Amino acid sequence: MTEDATQNPPEQAPAPSQPAHGAADRDHQLRSAHGVLTTLGQRLRRAVLGRDEVIELVLIALISDGHVLLEDYPGSGKTTLARALGEGIEKDSGAPEIQAFKRIQFTPDLLPSDITGTNIFDPQGGFNFRRGPIFSHIVLADEINRTSPKVQSAMLEAMGEKQVTVDDASYELDDLFFVIATQNPLDLAGTYPLPSPQLDRFLFKIAMKNIEREAELAVLGSYPTPTLRSADSLPKVTRSAVLSTRHVTRQHVHISQAVKESLVDLARSIREDPRVLQGASTRSLVLSMPALQARALMHGRDYVSPEDLAFLAPRIFPHRLECSPGVDDPVAITQEHVAPQLDRLARAALRG
Repeated sequence: MTEDATQNPPEQAPAPSQPAHGAADRDHQLRSAHGVLTTLGQRLRRAVLGRDEVIELVLIALISDGHVLLEDYPGSGKTTLARALGEGIEKDSGAPEIQAFKRIQFTPDLLPSDITGTNIFDPQGGFNFRRGPIFSHIVLADEINRTSPKVQSAMLEAMGEKQVTVDDASYELDDLFFVIATQNPLDLAGTYPLPSPQLDRFLFKIAMKNIEREAELAVLGSYPTPTLRSADSLPKVTRSAVLSTRHVTRQHVHISQAVKESLVDLARSIREDPRVLQGASTRSLVLSMPALQARALMHGRDYVSPEDLAFLAPRIFPHRLECSPGVDDPVAITQEHVAPQLDRLARAALRG
């Protein structure tokens, strides 16, 4: 791994020892996986300027097999981001024909079959299933809170189980299936707020703010060449490479028992806070583990550090909390409860 991994000693017990050839193979797999993240990150940063933190979170969600909800304003680059990610992943040779990227504009009159697909009658041979736009690697679900609960429930099944059900028949989605959903934080007229179970399916809920002045100048400076076209000159990765990166991250990036205990104790302390009516679910703890591993790998480490927990906790837990009336800052509540866990991990590192 990188210099960062060797100069910063892990705060947890090391992974079990391996034979020399096994360790060398493991390091090779980790370097390859880190290269996949680096390649995708370079393409996204070329296509979307001034959004480095959002890009990092999107890549973490992709590698940890989660989904992302962007709370943004029109013209903030969400479509460019999703398209750049989809176009940066090539389908494997011989793989089924699946689109790299699809955008679904959610409206009040949308039907579940408009996204999942429907059965079409063929006079020559009965009914044939015609796949909808959800059968894609990267799906941009634009203004997801504008559609009816019936359509939202169809998305819930797809995001949670990677399958859709049409006329009592289930159809598998691709293993790479990844959703980037958006909602406008100001325009609430005629919307259907996402229920807690669907919010819990999103690994991150990211509030996108306006980019810095220098980044906006860089966007204008790229005219007349679109940033997406500029990103086309950079290398791509294959679908199988992304799936392999997921596997390598889960298998070879170490999570200590101390970090797992800190996650559980963090969730329990949030649930016991009198300002919180509904706390973080056990599912959120399970989803947070590959996210911590993905961030560690992105920063060149083969172990999860307290820094990863400090960075990700305020982005994983707040949108899952239902707070008491008058309490409107779940991020501050999460940061308040994560601080003692970080102190505990730091003391454990010193004792180690």
